[in-house]
Amino acid sequence: MHRRFLLCILVSLAAGPSARPDPAAGAPRLEIAYWQFTLPNGLTVILHEDPWIPLVSVNVCYHVGSARERPGRTGLAHLFEHIMFEGSAHVPEGMFDEWLEAAGGVNNGGTDSDRTVYWVDAPAGALELALFLESDRMGHLLEALSPEKVDGQREVVKNERLQSYENRPYGLAFLTLSENLYPPEHPYHWPTIGRMLDLDAASYEDVTEFFRRYYGPGNASLVIAGDIDPAQTRRSVEKWFGEIAPGPAVPPPDPPPALLAQEKRLVLEDRVQLPRLYVAWLTPAHFAPGDAELDLLAHILAGSKDARLYRRLVYELEIAQDVTVFQESAQLGSVFYIICTARGGRGLAELGSIIDEELARVAAAPPSARELERALNQYEVQFLDRLEQVGGFEGKASQLSLYLAATGNPDYVAEDLARYRALSESDIAAAARAHLRPDARVILSVVPEGRSELAWAAPPGAGPEAGSSAEGTAQ
Repeated sequence: MHRRFLLCILVSLAAGPSARPDPAAGAPRLEIAYWQFTLPNGLTVILHEDPWIPLVSVNVCYHVGSARERPGRTGLAHLFEHIMFEGSAHVPEGMFDEWLEAAGGVNNGGTDSDRTVYWVDAPAGALELALFLESDRMGHLLEALSPEKVDGQREVVKNERLQSYENRPYGLAFLTLSENLYPPEHPYHWPTIGRMLDLDAASYEDVTEFFRRYYGPGNASLVIAGDIDPAQTRRSVEKWFGEIAPGPAVPPPDPPPALLAQEKRLVLEDRVQLPRLYVAWLTPAHFAPGDAELDLLAHILAGSKDARLYRRLVYELEIAQDVTVFQESAQLGSVFYIICTARGGRGLAELGSIIDEELARVAAAPPSARELERALNQYEVQFLDRLEQVGGFEGKASQLSLYLAATGNPDYVAEDLARYRALSESDIAAAARAHLRPDARVILSVVPEGRSELAWAAPPGAGPEAGSSAEGTAQ
Protein backbone atom coordinates (compact mmCIF):
# COMPACT_ATOMS: atom_id res chain seq x y z
CA MET A 1 0.00 0.00 0.00
CA HIS A 2 2.82 2.40 0.74
CA ARG A 3 4.19 2.11 -2.82
CA ARG A 4 0.76 2.65 -4.40
CA PHE A 5 0.12 5.73 -2.23
CA LEU A 6 3.49 7.19 -3.19
CA LEU A 7 2.85 6.61 -6.89
CA CYS A 8 -0.56 8.30 -6.62
CA ILE A 9 1.16 11.38 -5.19
CA LEU A 10 3.83 11.37 -7.89
CA VAL A 11 1.34 11.09 -10.74
CA SER A 12 -0.84 13.82 -9.25
CA LEU A 13 2.09 16.17 -8.76
CA ALA A 14 3.38 15.51 -12.27
CA ALA A 15 -0.10 16.21 -13.57
CA GLY A 16 0.18 19.90 -12.75
CA PRO A 17 -1.89 22.45 -10.85
CA SER A 18 -5.28 20.78 -11.42
CA ALA A 19 -4.37 17.75 -9.29
CA ARG A 20 -6.83 17.67 -6.41
CA PRO A 21 -7.51 15.51 -3.36
CA ASP A 22 -10.28 12.93 -3.47
CA PRO A 23 -12.06 13.11 -0.09
CA ALA A 24 -13.63 9.69 -0.52
CA ALA A 25 -10.28 8.02 -1.06
CA GLY A 26 -8.41 10.05 1.53
CA ALA A 27 -5.49 10.48 -0.88
CA PRO A 28 -4.64 12.71 -3.83
CA ARG A 29 -6.80 11.91 -6.84
CA LEU A 30 -4.98 9.89 -9.47
CA GLU A 31 -5.02 11.94 -12.65
CA ILE A 32 -2.97 13.13 -15.61
CA ALA A 33 -3.51 16.83 -16.21
CA TYR A 34 -3.70 17.84 -19.86
CA TRP A 35 -4.51 20.59 -22.31
CA GLN A 36 -6.65 19.70 -25.32
CA PHE A 37 -7.37 21.56 -28.54
CA THR A 38 -8.33 20.74 -32.11
CA LEU A 39 -6.76 22.20 -35.23
CA PRO A 40 -9.04 23.46 -38.02
CA ASN A 41 -8.12 20.37 -40.07
CA GLY A 42 -9.57 18.11 -37.35
CA LEU A 43 -6.37 16.94 -35.63
CA THR A 44 -7.03 16.44 -31.90
CA VAL A 45 -4.05 17.46 -29.78
CA ILE A 46 -3.36 16.57 -26.13
CA LEU A 47 -0.50 18.17 -24.17
CA HIS A 48 0.75 16.91 -20.81
CA GLU A 49 3.55 18.68 -18.94
CA ASP A 50 5.88 16.49 -16.87
CA PRO A 51 9.02 18.44 -15.92
CA TRP A 52 10.65 15.74 -13.80
CA ILE A 53 12.95 14.45 -16.57
CA PRO A 54 14.08 16.46 -19.65
CA LEU A 55 12.41 14.04 -22.07
CA VAL A 56 9.42 14.30 -24.38
CA SER A 57 7.18 11.69 -26.00
CA VAL A 58 5.28 12.36 -29.22
CA ASN A 59 2.48 9.86 -29.80
CA VAL A 60 0.47 9.90 -33.05
CA CYS A 61 -2.57 7.63 -33.22
CA TYR A 62 -4.45 6.97 -36.44
CA HIS A 63 -7.88 5.51 -35.76
CA VAL A 64 -7.47 2.70 -38.22
CA GLY A 65 -6.53 -0.91 -37.69
CA SER A 66 -7.27 -4.19 -39.37
CA ALA A 67 -10.95 -3.80 -38.43
CA ARG A 68 -11.20 -1.10 -41.11
CA GLU A 69 -10.15 -3.50 -43.84
CA ARG A 70 -12.41 -5.68 -45.95
CA PRO A 71 -12.22 -9.33 -47.01
CA GLY A 72 -9.83 -9.69 -49.91
CA ARG A 73 -7.75 -6.67 -48.89
CA THR A 74 -6.58 -7.52 -45.40
CA GLY A 75 -3.21 -6.46 -43.99
CA LEU A 76 -3.18 -2.90 -45.33
CA ALA A 77 -3.18 -1.25 -41.89
CA HIS A 78 -0.12 -3.21 -40.79
CA LEU A 79 1.55 -2.73 -44.18
CA PHE A 80 1.23 1.02 -43.68
CA GLU A 81 2.96 0.79 -40.33
CA HIS A 82 6.01 -0.31 -42.34
CA ILE A 83 5.53 2.13 -45.24
CA MET A 84 5.40 5.11 -42.86
CA PHE A 85 9.11 4.63 -42.14
CA GLU A 86 10.11 4.63 -45.83
CA GLY A 87 10.52 8.37 -46.26
CA SER A 88 8.27 11.30 -47.14
CA ALA A 89 8.54 14.41 -49.30
CA HIS A 90 11.16 16.16 -47.14
CA VAL A 91 12.61 13.15 -45.30
CA PRO A 92 14.72 10.82 -47.50
CA GLU A 93 14.36 7.09 -47.06
CA GLY A 94 16.19 5.89 -43.93
CA MET A 95 16.65 9.37 -42.48
CA PHE A 96 13.64 9.27 -40.11
CA ASP A 97 15.53 6.88 -37.84
CA GLU A 98 18.96 8.36 -38.49
CA TRP A 99 18.03 11.94 -37.66
CA LEU A 100 16.19 10.89 -34.50
CA GLU A 101 19.03 8.67 -33.32
CA ALA A 102 21.52 11.49 -33.91
CA ALA A 103 19.41 13.63 -31.58
CA GLY A 104 19.30 10.88 -28.93
CA GLY A 105 15.76 9.72 -29.73
CA VAL A 106 14.09 6.37 -30.32
CA ASN A 107 10.84 5.53 -32.09
CA ASN A 108 8.55 2.69 -32.97
CA GLY A 109 5.05 1.86 -34.12
CA GLY A 110 2.35 -0.73 -33.61
CA THR A 111 -0.87 -1.86 -35.27
CA ASP A 112 -3.79 -3.74 -33.78
CA SER A 113 -7.37 -4.33 -34.85
CA ASP A 114 -8.51 -0.83 -33.85
CA ARG A 115 -5.59 1.64 -34.05
CA THR A 116 -2.17 2.30 -35.52
CA VAL A 117 0.18 4.17 -33.19
CA TYR A 118 3.59 5.77 -33.79
CA TRP A 119 5.68 7.19 -30.99
CA VAL A 120 8.93 9.09 -30.59
CA ASP A 121 10.79 9.42 -27.29
CA ALA A 122 13.56 12.01 -27.34
CA PRO A 123 15.36 14.67 -25.32
CA ALA A 124 13.13 17.68 -24.80
CA GLY A 125 15.32 19.76 -27.13
CA ALA A 126 14.46 17.43 -30.04
CA LEU A 127 10.72 18.13 -29.92
CA GLU A 128 10.75 20.30 -33.05
CA LEU A 129 12.53 17.54 -34.99
CA ALA A 130 9.99 14.94 -33.88
CA LEU A 131 7.06 17.18 -34.86
CA PHE A 132 8.59 17.90 -38.26
CA LEU A 133 9.13 14.20 -38.97
CA GLU A 134 5.63 13.17 -37.92
CA SER A 135 3.95 16.02 -39.78
CA ASP A 136 5.87 15.32 -42.96
CA ARG A 137 4.75 11.72 -43.19
CA MET A 138 1.18 12.66 -42.25
CA GLY A 139 0.93 15.37 -44.87
CA HIS A 140 3.47 14.40 -47.54
CA LEU A 141 3.98 10.63 -47.53
CA LEU A 142 2.42 9.95 -50.94
CA GLU A 143 4.74 12.43 -52.64
CA ALA A 144 7.64 10.06 -51.95
CA LEU A 145 5.80 6.74 -52.20
CA SER A 146 6.39 4.49 -55.20
CA PRO A 147 5.20 1.02 -56.31
CA GLU A 148 8.73 -0.24 -55.66
CA LYS A 149 8.61 0.87 -52.01
CA VAL A 150 5.21 -0.76 -51.57
CA ASP A 151 6.46 -4.01 -53.10
CA GLY A 152 9.55 -3.97 -50.89
CA GLN A 153 7.57 -3.57 -47.68
CA ARG A 154 4.98 -6.07 -48.88
CA GLU A 155 7.75 -8.69 -48.98
CA VAL A 156 8.95 -7.64 -45.52
CA VAL A 157 5.44 -8.11 -44.10
CA LYS A 158 5.01 -11.48 -45.83
CA ASN A 159 8.31 -12.66 -44.37
CA GLU A 160 7.24 -11.37 -40.95
CA ARG A 161 4.05 -13.40 -41.22
CA LEU A 162 6.01 -16.53 -42.12
CA GLN A 163 8.34 -16.06 -39.15
CA SER A 164 5.58 -15.19 -36.68
CA TYR A 165 2.92 -17.66 -37.75
CA GLU A 166 3.58 -20.34 -40.39
CA ASN A 167 7.14 -21.15 -39.32
CA ARG A 168 6.74 -20.73 -35.55
CA PRO A 169 5.65 -23.57 -33.25
CA TYR A 170 1.98 -23.07 -32.29
CA GLY A 171 2.05 -20.01 -34.58
CA LEU A 172 -1.21 -20.75 -36.37
CA ALA A 173 -3.21 -21.16 -33.17
CA PHE A 174 -4.43 -17.58 -32.81
CA LEU A 175 -5.23 -17.31 -36.52
CA THR A 176 -7.33 -20.45 -36.23
CA LEU A 177 -9.08 -19.17 -33.11
CA SER A 178 -10.05 -15.78 -34.55
CA GLU A 179 -11.44 -17.42 -37.68
CA ASN A 180 -13.67 -19.62 -35.51
CA LEU A 181 -14.63 -17.05 -32.88
CA TYR A 182 -15.88 -14.47 -35.38
CA PRO A 183 -18.01 -14.87 -38.52
CA PRO A 184 -16.23 -14.31 -41.87
CA GLU A 185 -17.73 -10.84 -42.36
CA HIS A 186 -16.65 -9.59 -38.92
CA PRO A 187 -13.46 -7.44 -39.00
CA TYR A 188 -11.88 -9.41 -36.14
CA HIS A 189 -12.14 -12.61 -38.20
CA TRP A 190 -8.86 -11.94 -40.03
CA PRO A 191 -5.43 -11.28 -38.48
CA THR A 192 -3.91 -7.82 -38.22
CA ILE A 193 -0.91 -8.94 -40.25
CA GLY A 194 -3.23 -9.91 -43.11
CA ARG A 195 -3.58 -12.97 -45.29
CA MET A 196 -0.91 -13.91 -47.78
CA LEU A 197 -3.21 -13.88 -50.81
CA ASP A 198 -4.58 -10.47 -49.82
CA LEU A 199 -1.11 -8.98 -49.38
CA ASP A 200 -0.17 -10.24 -52.84
CA ALA A 201 -3.39 -8.92 -54.37
CA ALA A 202 -3.15 -5.38 -52.97
CA SER A 203 -2.32 -2.92 -55.75
CA TYR A 204 -0.42 0.33 -55.46
CA GLU A 205 -3.74 2.11 -55.96
CA ASP A 206 -5.30 0.14 -53.07
CA VAL A 207 -2.47 1.26 -50.83
CA THR A 208 -2.61 4.95 -51.74
CA GLU A 209 -6.40 5.00 -51.43
CA PHE A 210 -6.12 3.48 -47.94
CA PHE A 211 -3.77 6.27 -46.91
CA ARG A 212 -6.01 9.02 -48.31
CA ARG A 213 -9.04 7.62 -46.54
CA TYR A 214 -7.61 6.93 -43.08
CA TYR A 215 -4.38 8.87 -42.57
CA GLY A 216 -5.75 12.41 -42.53
CA PRO A 217 -5.46 14.59 -39.42
CA GLY A 218 -9.22 14.40 -38.93
CA ASN A 219 -8.84 10.69 -38.19
CA ALA A 220 -5.84 11.09 -35.88
CA SER A 221 -4.81 12.34 -32.48
CA LEU A 222 -1.47 13.78 -31.38
CA VAL A 223 -0.31 13.48 -27.77
CA ILE A 224 2.82 15.28 -26.54
CA ALA A 225 3.92 14.51 -23.00
CA GLY A 226 7.02 15.41 -21.05
CA ASP A 227 9.19 18.42 -20.29
CA ILE A 228 7.34 20.92 -22.48
CA ASP A 229 6.10 24.49 -22.38
CA PRO A 230 2.43 23.98 -23.33
CA ALA A 231 1.99 27.41 -24.97
CA GLN A 232 5.14 27.09 -27.07
CA THR A 233 4.32 23.47 -27.91
CA ARG A 234 0.90 24.51 -29.19
CA ARG A 235 2.50 27.05 -31.49
CA SER A 236 4.87 24.37 -32.78
CA VAL A 237 2.00 21.97 -33.43
CA GLU A 238 0.10 24.64 -35.34
CA LYS A 239 3.23 25.42 -37.36
CA TRP A 240 3.95 21.83 -38.42
CA PHE A 241 0.47 20.32 -38.67
CA GLY A 242 -1.83 23.26 -39.33
CA GLU A 243 -1.62 23.28 -43.12
CA ILE A 244 -2.21 19.56 -43.69
CA ALA A 245 -5.46 18.84 -45.54
CA PRO A 246 -8.11 17.28 -43.26
CA GLY A 247 -9.00 14.22 -45.36
CA PRO A 248 -12.46 12.64 -45.63
CA ALA A 249 -14.73 11.99 -42.65
CA VAL A 250 -14.43 8.43 -41.33
CA PRO A 251 -17.66 6.93 -39.96
CA PRO A 252 -17.50 4.70 -36.88
CA PRO A 253 -17.22 0.96 -37.52
CA ASP A 254 -20.48 -0.93 -37.77
CA PRO A 255 -19.59 -4.63 -37.54
CA PRO A 256 -22.06 -7.49 -37.70
CA PRO A 257 -22.80 -9.21 -34.38
CA ALA A 258 -20.43 -11.92 -33.17
CA LEU A 259 -22.11 -14.68 -31.19
CA LEU A 260 -21.07 -18.20 -30.25
CA ALA A 261 -24.14 -20.37 -29.86
CA GLN A 262 -22.30 -23.65 -29.36
CA GLU A 263 -18.98 -25.17 -28.43
CA LYS A 264 -16.46 -25.71 -31.21
CA ARG A 265 -13.65 -28.24 -30.80
CA LEU A 266 -10.77 -28.00 -33.24
CA VAL A 267 -7.58 -29.97 -33.72
CA LEU A 268 -4.45 -28.57 -35.34
CA GLU A 269 -1.42 -30.80 -35.98
CA ASP A 270 1.84 -28.86 -35.86
CA ARG A 271 5.60 -29.41 -35.72
CA VAL A 272 5.67 -29.31 -31.90
CA GLN A 273 6.82 -31.67 -29.18
CA LEU A 274 4.22 -30.94 -26.50
CA PRO A 275 0.47 -30.59 -26.98
CA ARG A 276 -1.06 -27.23 -26.06
CA LEU A 277 -4.67 -26.41 -25.25
CA TYR A 278 -6.41 -23.12 -26.10
CA VAL A 279 -9.88 -22.31 -24.73
CA ALA A 280 -11.45 -19.01 -25.84
CA TRP A 281 -14.71 -17.14 -25.24
CA LEU A 282 -16.18 -13.96 -26.74
CA THR A 283 -16.44 -11.42 -23.91
CA PRO A 284 -17.45 -7.76 -23.36
CA ALA A 285 -15.59 -4.98 -25.13
CA HIS A 286 -12.91 -2.84 -23.51
CA PHE A 287 -14.36 -0.71 -20.68
CA ALA A 288 -17.78 -2.41 -20.96
CA PRO A 289 -19.33 -4.07 -17.89
CA GLY A 290 -17.67 -7.45 -17.39
CA ASP A 291 -14.31 -6.46 -18.89
CA ALA A 292 -12.66 -5.54 -15.58
CA GLU A 293 -14.22 -8.55 -13.83
CA LEU A 294 -12.63 -10.92 -16.34
CA ASP A 295 -9.28 -9.15 -16.04
CA LEU A 296 -9.24 -9.91 -12.32
CA LEU A 297 -10.55 -13.44 -12.86
CA ALA A 298 -7.55 -14.06 -15.12
CA HIS A 299 -5.28 -13.09 -12.20
CA ILE A 300 -7.22 -15.33 -9.83
CA LEU A 301 -6.82 -18.30 -12.17
CA ALA A 302 -3.20 -17.87 -13.26
CA GLY A 303 -1.77 -14.55 -12.12
CA SER A 304 0.74 -16.12 -9.75
CA LYS A 305 2.21 -19.50 -8.84
CA ASP A 306 -0.38 -19.79 -6.09
CA ALA A 307 -3.31 -18.97 -8.37
CA ARG A 308 -6.01 -21.61 -8.79
CA LEU A 309 -5.27 -23.10 -12.19
CA TYR A 310 -1.52 -22.60 -12.09
CA ARG A 311 -1.14 -24.20 -8.66
CA ARG A 312 -3.34 -27.17 -9.45
CA LEU A 313 -2.10 -28.00 -12.97
CA VAL A 314 1.60 -27.20 -12.60
CA TYR A 315 2.39 -27.96 -8.93
CA GLU A 316 -0.22 -30.26 -7.45
CA LEU A 317 -1.04 -32.56 -10.38
CA GLU A 318 2.18 -31.88 -12.34
CA ILE A 319 0.44 -32.39 -15.67
CA ALA A 320 1.14 -28.96 -17.22
CA GLN A 321 4.29 -27.06 -18.12
CA ASP A 322 2.62 -23.66 -17.96
CA VAL A 323 -0.75 -21.91 -17.75
CA THR A 324 -1.60 -18.47 -19.14
CA VAL A 325 -4.96 -16.73 -18.71
CA PHE A 326 -5.86 -13.25 -19.95
CA GLN A 327 -8.66 -11.01 -21.14
CA GLU A 328 -7.67 -9.53 -24.52
CA SER A 329 -9.73 -6.33 -24.55
CA ALA A 330 -10.64 -4.57 -27.80
CA GLN A 331 -13.02 -1.91 -29.07
CA LEU A 332 -15.58 -4.13 -30.82
CA GLY A 333 -15.44 -7.04 -28.38
CA SER A 334 -12.92 -8.98 -26.33
CA VAL A 335 -11.71 -12.56 -25.99
CA PHE A 336 -10.92 -14.43 -22.77
CA TYR A 337 -8.15 -17.02 -23.24
CA ILE A 338 -6.94 -19.96 -21.21
CA ILE A 339 -3.75 -21.47 -22.67
CA CYS A 340 -2.05 -24.51 -21.19
CA THR A 341 0.89 -26.65 -22.36
CA ALA A 342 0.88 -30.29 -21.26
CA ARG A 343 3.90 -32.05 -19.84
CA GLY A 344 5.48 -34.85 -21.83
CA GLY A 345 3.34 -37.96 -21.97
CA ARG A 346 0.14 -36.13 -21.03
CA GLY A 347 -2.93 -35.53 -23.15
CA LEU A 348 -5.05 -32.39 -23.28
CA ALA A 349 -8.24 -34.01 -22.00
CA GLU A 350 -6.70 -34.13 -18.49
CA LEU A 351 -5.97 -30.41 -18.62
CA GLY A 352 -9.39 -29.58 -20.03
CA SER A 353 -11.25 -31.45 -17.30
CA ILE A 354 -9.36 -29.54 -14.58
CA ILE A 355 -10.01 -26.22 -16.33
CA ASP A 356 -13.72 -26.99 -16.43
CA GLU A 357 -13.71 -27.97 -12.76
CA GLU A 358 -12.06 -24.71 -11.69
CA LEU A 359 -14.37 -22.60 -13.86
CA ALA A 360 -17.39 -24.38 -12.39
CA ARG A 361 -16.04 -23.71 -8.89
CA VAL A 362 -15.60 -20.00 -9.40
CA ALA A 363 -19.00 -19.70 -11.09
CA ALA A 364 -20.74 -21.55 -8.27
CA ALA A 365 -18.99 -19.87 -5.35
CA PRO A 366 -17.21 -16.48 -5.37
CA PRO A 367 -13.45 -16.36 -4.85
CA SER A 368 -12.22 -15.54 -1.38
CA ALA A 369 -11.59 -11.97 -0.25
CA ARG A 370 -7.89 -12.78 -0.09
CA GLU A 371 -7.87 -14.00 -3.71
CA LEU A 372 -9.61 -10.86 -4.92
CA GLU A 373 -7.30 -8.60 -2.93
CA ARG A 374 -4.23 -10.33 -4.35
CA ALA A 375 -5.58 -10.08 -7.91
CA LEU A 376 -6.39 -6.40 -7.44
CA ASN A 377 -2.93 -5.70 -5.99
CA GLN A 378 -1.29 -7.45 -8.94
CA TYR A 379 -3.35 -5.43 -11.37
CA GLU A 380 -2.71 -2.12 -9.59
CA VAL A 381 1.06 -2.65 -9.64
CA GLN A 382 0.96 -3.18 -13.41
CA PHE A 383 -1.41 -0.23 -13.83
CA LEU A 384 0.73 2.19 -11.84
CA ASP A 385 3.97 0.97 -13.38
CA ARG A 386 2.67 2.20 -16.75
CA LEU A 387 2.18 5.67 -15.31
CA GLU A 388 5.76 5.91 -14.05
CA GLN A 389 7.04 6.45 -17.60
CA VAL A 390 6.16 9.17 -20.06
CA GLY A 391 6.63 7.43 -23.40
CA GLY A 392 6.94 4.04 -25.03
CA PHE A 393 4.02 1.80 -25.86
CA GLU A 394 2.43 2.03 -22.40
CA GLY A 395 3.52 5.32 -20.80
CA LYS A 396 1.39 8.35 -20.03
CA ALA A 397 1.38 9.61 -23.63
CA SER A 398 0.03 6.26 -24.79
CA GLN A 399 -2.55 6.13 -22.01
CA LEU A 400 -3.86 9.60 -22.84
CA SER A 401 -4.20 8.54 -26.48
CA LEU A 402 -5.96 5.28 -25.63
CA TYR A 403 -8.41 6.89 -23.21
CA LEU A 404 -9.24 9.63 -25.71
CA ALA A 405 -10.03 7.06 -28.42
CA ALA A 406 -11.96 4.69 -26.15
CA THR A 407 -13.86 7.04 -23.83
CA GLY A 408 -13.53 10.57 -25.19
CA ASN A 409 -11.81 11.59 -21.93
CA PRO A 410 -7.98 11.59 -22.09
CA ASP A 411 -7.70 11.65 -18.29
CA TYR A 412 -9.75 8.52 -17.61
CA VAL A 413 -7.09 7.07 -15.35
CA ALA A 414 -8.98 7.39 -12.04
CA GLU A 415 -12.21 6.08 -13.56
CA ASP A 416 -10.34 3.19 -15.16
CA LEU A 417 -8.77 2.08 -11.90
CA ALA A 418 -12.02 2.65 -10.01
CA ARG A 419 -13.87 0.06 -12.08
CA TYR A 420 -11.48 -2.58 -10.67
CA ARG A 421 -11.49 -1.30 -7.10
CA ALA A 422 -15.28 -1.34 -7.01
CA LEU A 423 -15.59 -5.07 -7.74
CA SER A 424 -16.71 -7.62 -5.18
CA GLU A 425 -16.14 -11.35 -4.99
CA SER A 426 -19.69 -11.98 -6.22
CA ASP A 427 -19.06 -9.79 -9.28
CA ILE A 428 -16.23 -12.10 -10.35
CA ALA A 429 -18.42 -15.19 -10.00
CA ALA A 430 -21.26 -13.53 -11.90
CA ALA A 431 -18.93 -12.66 -14.78
CA ALA A 432 -17.70 -16.25 -14.96
CA ARG A 433 -21.29 -17.53 -15.14
CA ALA A 434 -22.35 -14.99 -17.73
CA HIS A 435 -19.40 -15.03 -20.10
CA LEU A 436 -17.43 -18.29 -19.69
CA ARG A 437 -20.15 -20.73 -20.60
CA PRO A 438 -19.13 -24.25 -21.65
CA ASP A 439 -21.65 -24.21 -24.51
CA ALA A 440 -20.29 -21.02 -26.12
CA ARG A 441 -16.55 -21.33 -26.62
CA VAL A 442 -13.83 -22.49 -28.98
CA ILE A 443 -11.48 -25.26 -27.85
CA LEU A 444 -8.34 -25.73 -29.93
CA SER A 445 -5.96 -28.62 -29.36
CA VAL A 446 -2.54 -28.15 -30.97
CA VAL A 447 -0.83 -31.54 -31.04
CA PRO A 448 2.34 -33.05 -32.55
CA GLU A 449 1.95 -34.30 -36.11
CA GLY A 450 0.27 -37.70 -36.19
CA ARG A 451 -0.80 -37.50 -32.50
CA SER A 452 -4.42 -36.39 -32.76
CA GLU A 453 -5.29 -38.79 -29.91
CA LEU A 454 -3.70 -36.24 -27.53
CA ALA A 455 -6.41 -33.68 -28.34
CA TRP A 456 -9.28 -32.84 -26.00
CA ALA A 457 -11.85 -34.89 -27.89
CA ALA A 458 -15.52 -34.08 -28.18
CA PRO A 459 -17.71 -35.69 -25.54
CA PRO A 460 -19.94 -38.61 -26.58
CA GLY A 461 -23.04 -37.46 -28.42
CA ALA A 462 -21.63 -34.04 -29.30
CA GLY A 463 -22.83 -32.38 -32.50
CA PRO A 464 -20.87 -32.33 -35.75
CA GLU A 465 -19.26 -28.99 -34.95
CA ALA A 466 -17.43 -30.47 -31.97
CA GLY A 467 -15.52 -32.84 -34.18
CA SER A 468 -14.36 -30.29 -36.75
CA SER A 469 -10.69 -29.57 -37.31
CA ALA A 470 -8.57 -26.67 -38.47
CA GLU A 471 -6.10 -27.01 -41.28
CA GLY A 472 -4.21 -23.86 -40.32
CA THR A 473 -3.06 -23.09 -43.85
CA ALA A 474 -2.37 -19.46 -44.75
CA GLN A 475 -5.23 -17.91 -46.70
